[in-house]
Order: sequence, then C-alpha cells, then structure tokens
Amino acid sequence: MKRVYCLYRVSTKGQVDKDDIPMQKTSCREFAERNGWTILKEFQEKGVSGFKVSASDRDAIQDLKSAAEKKEFDVLLVFMFDRIGRIDDETPFVVEWFIKHGIEVWSVNEGEQRMDNHVDKLMNYIRFWQANGESQKTSARVKTRLNQMTLDGKFTGGVAPFGYKLIKSGEINKKGKELMDIVVDDDEAPIVKKIFEMTVKEGYGSYRMADYLNSHGIRTHNNSKFQCNTVNRILKNRLYCGYLCQAVLNHRI
Repeated sequence: MKRVYCLYRVSTKGQVDKDDIPMQKTSCREFAERNGWTILKEFQEKGVSGFKVSASDRDAIQDLKSAAEKKEFDVLLVFMFDRIGRIDDETPFVVEWFIKHGIEVWSVNEGEQRMDNHVDKLMNYIRFWQANGESQKTSARVKTRLNQMTLDGKFTGGVAPFGYKLIKSGEINKKGKELMDIVVDDDEAPIVKKIFEMTVKEGYGSYRMADYLNSHGIRTHNNSKFQCNTVNRILKNRLYCGYLCQAVLNHRI
C-alpha cells in the first residue's frame, strides 16, 4: 500500500473564503481511496501565491522535501499540478526533484507526472510554462481593471489615508460587495493642512512635526501616536494634491 502526502494550496483570501482547500482535500482523499492508497499527512498553504513565492520560501515544499529524503512517503498528491507552483523556470524542476528522489507525483485531474523520457520532461516544462502564462494574464487583467477604475475616480481598496474617510457608494460589484467612495474627513482635513503649512512655512521636519501633533493629543486613524514616517507618508502622498492613484491608498495612517 502506497503512503501518500498531500499538498493543498490557495493563492488568495477569496479562495480561502470559498473553502477551496476543503474541495481539494475531498478530491484527493477520494482519489487516494479509489487507488487503495493511505494518506499519512496533509499540508495546507493558505494565501500563498505559487506564481510569486519561490519554493525555497514555502515551508510546505521544504517540509515535503525533507520528508522525501527520509523516505517517509511514496506519493505526493495534489488536486492539480499548479498547486505545487506556477513558476515556469522553477516548478518543473521541483517536480523532477521529487521524482528523482523516488517520489511519485500525482494530480487528481492530470494523472501522474513521469520522467521516463524526453517527452515526459518536455510535457512537465510545458505544463508549468502554461500555468505561469495564465498567472501573468490574470495579473495583467486585474491591473488593467484597477487602473481603469482609478482613472474613473473609483476607490479600488485599501485604507483611507489620514484626512479622508470611506463611505458607501451605493454601487455593487460583480461579487455582490458594495463599493466605497473616498471623501475628505472634515475633522482631520484641517490637521493635514496644518502639517503642510508648518512644513512649508515654518520648516518643521518630520520628527518635530510628529512631536507637535502628539503633544496636542492628535492621533492617527488607529488612535496611535504619530511617527516621523507617518508624517513623511502624508507629505509624499499624491492624493493630497488631488491625484487618485492605487499606491497611495494602501498606507495605514
């Protein structure tokens, strides 16, 4: 009877919320049962991108390699091969590494990846080359959509910088989630103006400015004291000059 280790991975929080890992787990367990295999251990990676995160930085992959070297299991089973990774110049060699160490690598949907000949090796490379390409296409589509939303004056997510607040827009996106608009916070706006005024007219540096705000009992959105880097983010944030751009909306102030 073959000993099986399973690897389940989802890239985004949305996939975690949709319970994608339990779906992968159920499929792998049913597949193992049909083949008369015994699952000894299951590894889960939540919110780990197989496209952006190298195998060397993924604890699950490193733990699986260590177990393979100790001959603790016979089969590495995944729901689809791209759960192992999507990096075209790395993942094929990760798969090959396991096979060379006596581990069979199986996918519920794609069968076994073998390395018996050059064709097998080529198919192994092509599979992850295609997976990498799909990730790049998805990334490009998301960036294009976010850029268009920004150009249309839409808030694309993140935390509102100090001096602004979020209000419900009344619009619903394709996922049924209500979109938010970013507007000036009338209570905090005068403080932002004061920061710029004292910096420009009185020559206050970021350390001195932070001390001034803290000494007057002014706090950030999180009710924390101002730090020099908090002040610097405000001074460098293009949103205060009227430019709506994605990068400036993700600073927590």
